Amino acid sequence: MRPTAYASRRRVGSPSARGRRRNVGPEMAEAPRIQFPHRPPDAIRSLVRRIGIAVGIVFLIALLTWLGRDGYRDVDGTPVTFLDAIYYATVTATTTGYGDIAPVDPLERAITAFVVTPLRILFLIVLVGTTLELLTERFRQGRAQARWRNRMSEHTIVVGYGTMGRGAVATLLADGTPPDHIVVVDRDPAAVERANSAGVIGIVADATQTAAWRQARLDRARAVVITCNRDDTATLATLTARELNATATIAVAVREGENAHLLSQSGATTVVLSSEAAGRLVGLATQSPDTIGVLEDLLVAGRGLELVERPVQADEVGGPPDPARCDGLPIALVRDGRRIPFDAPEFAVVRPGDVVISIAGQPAPP
Repeated sequence: MRPTAYASRRRVGSPSARGRRRNVGPEMAEAPRIQFPHRPPDAIRSLVRRIGIAVGIVFLIALLTWLGRDGYRDVDGTPVTFLDAIYYATVTATTTGYGDIAPVDPLERAITAFVVTPLRILFLIVLVGTTLELLTERFRQGRAQARWRNRMSEHTIVVGYGTMGRGAVATLLADGTPPDHIVVVDRDPAAVERANSAGVIGIVADATQTAAWRQARLDRARAVVITCNRDDTATLATLTARELNATATIAVAVREGENAHLLSQSGATTVVLSSEAAGRLVGLATQSPDTIGVLEDLLVAGRGLELVERPVQADEVGGPPDPARCDGLPIALVRDGRRIPFDAPEFAVVRPGDVVISIAGQPAPP
């Protein structure tokens, strides 16, 4: 099971929130662009290499022409210069063949037939091959995007790949979510490149735009994590996401506590107070420094402790949660969207439909 933060929980998709959504007019953004993590990393290098080969062929023909310049004749009767040799090489390699410079000696004609002609053919192969490679790569990317859009479902969309976004992706990966079931949406191409480096799919787009969510297949998504730098941007992104998917879990990080209710009314399932939580941890570190290590084990993926949740079992109803069910320590119940801590009297009596939240140790790496 995945760890869940219970900071604020409200009814999603309120009419008032949807009404405010229509009054917001964001600026037009560029069309969303999907970037896959396994794109050929040497595509540009291959293109540069091919261009280098083509230029090298031209200069080799020019060098041969210059060395045998006495065996060539220019129509104007002037001696063949090095510039003339380069000119002859370019029109020869490109099969233009104006005929104003031509070999007249038997040796130069033999070199043209047995050396320059194969070089000319190689030049054309490089030119045509580069064109075909670029067209094939574009076609391949188009097909890859189409296949991805057709098969993608029950995935998680992470908006923003900053510090919080990277932490969310790391937690999902550590919790067993396949990398191809995580989609990062960010306006910064460099951030999307970093997401690709982590093995997940990225989309360069503005999450406040409907087109971005449609490209990310929000209609088939299981969950959405929104970690924007600004609370107003997070609110608008939440409104847009909730309009397009009424059932997906939407977890939003908010910086100011006073904006938490706005996110809840905008459709967020869970609102996490990021700045206030960080401030509390810093303050706690001055009073109980050893406690911070335990909290870090909970907050950092792969650090030994994790929060897990599970539905209550039928034989637990009427009594306290059974620690043996999840090999962990039950610390809270969630009942009808309300969190019940372990020290509350209601914690001792489990009801059908409750969710048990426990602290469990992570297995040691093999």
